[in-house]
Amino acid sequence: MEKRKLGNSGLEVSAMGLGCMGLSFGYGPATDIQDAIKLLRAAVERGITFFDSAEAYGPYKNEELLGEALAPFRDQVVIATKFGFEGGEPGKGTNSRPGTIRNVAEASLKRLKTDHIDLFYQHRVDPNVPIEDVAGTVKDLIQEGKVKHFGLSEAGAETIRKAHAVQPVAALQSEYSLWWREPEHEIIPTLEELGIGFVPFSPLGKGFLTGAINENTEFDKTDFRNIVPRFSPEARKANQAMVDLMNSIATQKNATPAQIALAWLLAQKPWIVPIPGITKLHRLEENIGAVNVTLTAEDLKNIDEAAAKIQIEGARYPARLQQMVGK
Repeated sequence: MEKRKLGNSGLEVSAMGLGCMGLSFGYGPATDIQDAIKLLRAAVERGITFFDSAEAYGPYKNEELLGEALAPFRDQVVIATKFGFEGGEPGKGTNSRPGTIRNVAEASLKRLKTDHIDLFYQHRVDPNVPIEDVAGTVKDLIQEGKVKHFGLSEAGAETIRKAHAVQPVAALQSEYSLWWREPEHEIIPTLEELGIGFVPFSPLGKGFLTGAINENTEFDKTDFRNIVPRFSPEARKANQAMVDLMNSIATQKNATPAQIALAWLLAQKPWIVPIPGITKLHRLEENIGAVNVTLTAEDLKNIDEAAAKIQIEGARYPARLQQMVGK
C-alpha cells in the first residue's frame, strides 16, 4: 500500500484509510465484535495504517473496538478520533468547551488502550466556543504528548484559517465524492494554500456509488440513510445515472464502480486520503484494489465532462444536520 502525507503536517498514512463508524453505528445493526476485530486486523495486514473513529460512534463502542483490535499493532497504525458532541451524542448538540475536550481526550485514551491520539478532530464546529479556544486546548494536549495532530471536521474556510493560526491543522475531514463536490469551490483551495490534508468521508456516496443500492433497496430501520433526502426512492432512481457512469468506466478499466470512485478521489490531490466505511472483508479487498487503478488525465477529463451532465437529486443531509456543517 502506498503512503501519503496529510498536507505539511508530516503525518504519513496509507493512501486509503478505513472509516470505522459503520462497524458500530449509523448503518443498521452493529457488526459482531469478533468479526469486526478480524476485519480491522485484516486491514492492517493488507497495509492500511489509518483508522477513523469517534466517541460519538456508539457512543464509545467504536473506540473500544479499535482499542482491542489494534492494540497488537499500535506502533504501526494511525488512529484518529473526535470530540465535540455533548456526552458523545450528536442529538444532544455540540460541546467543545476546553474542559470537555480534555475529558474526552482522557476517556478516549483509555478506550483506545493507548497513551496518545494520533489525530484529534473537532467533530463539528461549536458555535458557542471560539475556535481559537478549541485549537488552543488541543495545542496544550499536543504539548503534553497526549495528542499528536489536530483536525477539523465539516468546518468552513474561515474557521479553518482561524484554527490553523493557533495550532496547525493537519487534516480536514468532510464529505467529498463524485456525487458531493461542494468542497471544490472553497475548501480544497483553502487546504492547498495552508498545507492541510483532506480526508474525505463517504467517498462512495454512503454506498450508493458501489452500484449495490437501487430504488428498491430497503434499509434496516436503524439505518441513517432512511432520513437522508438523497436516499429517497425517487432520488435513488434519478441518481442511478451516476452509477451508470461509474459502471461504464469500470468496464473499460477492468475495475468495479467503487474502485473508480475511489481512484477518482485519489487522483484529485496527492494529499487526499479517503476513508471508505468497510464492514465486510470482500469490500475491504475491493476498496484496497482502487489504489492500483490508474486514471489518466484524459480519463479524468471524460469523467468530469460526463458527471457535469448529471443532476444529482436530493439533499445530502436532513436540514437540521446540514445546519451543523460548513461553519
